Amino acid sequence: MRTLRSLERSYKKSSDMVSSAQRAYVSAYITKMKRVRLAQILILVIFLGVWESATRVGIIDPFVFSSPSRIIKCIYTMGADGSLFRHIGITLLETFISFALVIILGLLIAIILWWNDSVSKVLEPYLVILNSLPKSALAPVFIVWLGNNMKTIIIAAISVAVFGSIITLYTDFKEVEEDKIKLIRTLGGTKKDILFRVVIPSNIPSIISVMKVNIGLSLVGVIIGEFLAAKAGLGYLIIYGSQVFKLDYVIMSIVILCIVAALLYKILGYFEKKYSGSC
Repeated sequence: MRTLRSLERSYKKSSDMVSSAQRAYVSAYITKMKRVRLAQILILVIFLGVWESATRVGIIDPFVFSSPSRIIKCIYTMGADGSLFRHIGITLLETFISFALVIILGLLIAIILWWNDSVSKVLEPYLVILNSLPKSALAPVFIVWLGNNMKTIIIAAISVAVFGSIITLYTDFKEVEEDKIKLIRTLGGTKKDILFRVVIPSNIPSIISVMKVNIGLSLVGVIIGEFLAAKAGLGYLIIYGSQVFKLDYVIMSIVILCIVAALLYKILGYFEKKYSGSC
């Protein structure tokens, strides 16, 4: 009887120790993340302060390198007449369209390659070559083929991301556990059942990861297209600003692109965490 009671007391003590250790770990982790976030903010504030101060005292030329105050003034001026929002909206529209098409094409072609091994062996070397090809070299060709319009920009953006997506998704599809596939076949399932019950569900985290990469690549492709074939958009603003020596436009567009890319990545990261939590 005494032995049982002593065991119960020792168990309660061990449970209390584990829970307190967990609380200590969580508290230390939260403190660490707060410090990381604070360090990130301090680096940004110091960088902006040094940049602004250097232009004020004449260490660097504000005409060439701009300054935070000049960028804020430029944003306010272009925001007041609505032109800035038009440029941002056009770039975002082109990015979302190209991103959606990249995901659809990437999934469909990866499924076709997984479905037919002969087709995959024939096309795989061409996909590798096309993926390694500098996409900026294709943009002038797209202009000749399609004209100077939004269609050219979207095709240029798709060409940047789609081949890498196909290769990544196809590779992930091929690496699905063989035991799961054998189980479906043992139960009388078809290849269609394997695809929709094993391959795609098993690769949803991989698909989301590819989407996180592609949203940035689509934005890069859109900017490349806007450099050559646009009358509006942030890429157009960068080229226009460099041509007329309005470097405030260039730096402002680059800053906005950084913010847009970070926000889009965060949105997809949120959905990734939500899916992981639901699983």
